Amino acid sequence: MKQSDYMMQQYALIKAWENEEPGIVSKTFGKLLSPVGKLISVVVPEKVIESSINAANAAAQYLTDTNDVLRDGKVESIEELRTKDLKLSDQLADSVHNWAVGIATAEGGAVGATGLPGLIADIPFITTLALRTIHKIGVCYGFTADASNAEEEKAFVLGVLAAANASTLGEKAGFIFGLKQISVLIQRNAWKKLAEMGSANLLAKSIVSVRQAAKLIGVNLTKRKASQSIPFIGGVVGAALNASFINDIAWAARRSYQRRWLEENKVIEPEASVDE
Repeated sequence: MKQSDYMMQQYALIKAWENEEPGIVSKTFGKLLSPVGKLISVVVPEKVIESSINAANAAAQYLTDTNDVLRDGKVESIEELRTKDLKLSDQLADSVHNWAVGIATAEGGAVGATGLPGLIADIPFITTLALRTIHKIGVCYGFTADASNAEEEKAFVLGVLAAANASTLGEKAGFIFGLKQISVLIQRNAWKKLAEMGSANLLAKSIVSVRQAAKLIGVNLTKRKASQSIPFIGGVVGAALNASFINDIAWAARRSYQRRWLEENKVIEPEASVDE
């Protein structure tokens, strides 16, 4: 595929996102309200978030409808979007992104007004919305999970989730490298081969576990939502922080799937090598 100015512009933006320090909002609220954050982590333990992650991924095909993407992309199958037009996929992803932020804002405002009790319902909801957003953005670039590729696509989705919730640039870089490795394995149809050969070390370096993702997302949400526990102002803060959280998730998904699209179309070379 011919390299266009638009593709190279997006590649530059991918690199900028990869080198961007994470968690500005998270760090700010974490410093101001860390005592309240500790209380929230007790009220909403990691196991609750773990359950949300497992439930969302188990129901990925149900949660991630494709009819609107097929219609707006003017394609008969989602796979066609893998090679059709990056700009078109970006436009489709933009719609998903904006919709998700809107839903997060409305839900955060409604639940946040109830103070600390509302967090019990809010955190599982926002976790599920985050995962659904990643899956749906993947669809916009032609990538879907089915019975034949469920494990590798789940690994990619969890990698995106982890990268979006990283607390340091070094941590984020590690997750992004794992995403690059997963992408190469998928492109080479090597995932199942390595699993069958027992190449556990390589797969272990590439895969983010549900428990690990739950811990990251729990820390991130706890910091962001500490001020939401205060009644009356919680609704305003809840709306803003839910929007910020899903916005971060959506950009992580868009940049990660853009890179994967560019690699599969031979516009850029993979930056991770895999020894089979």
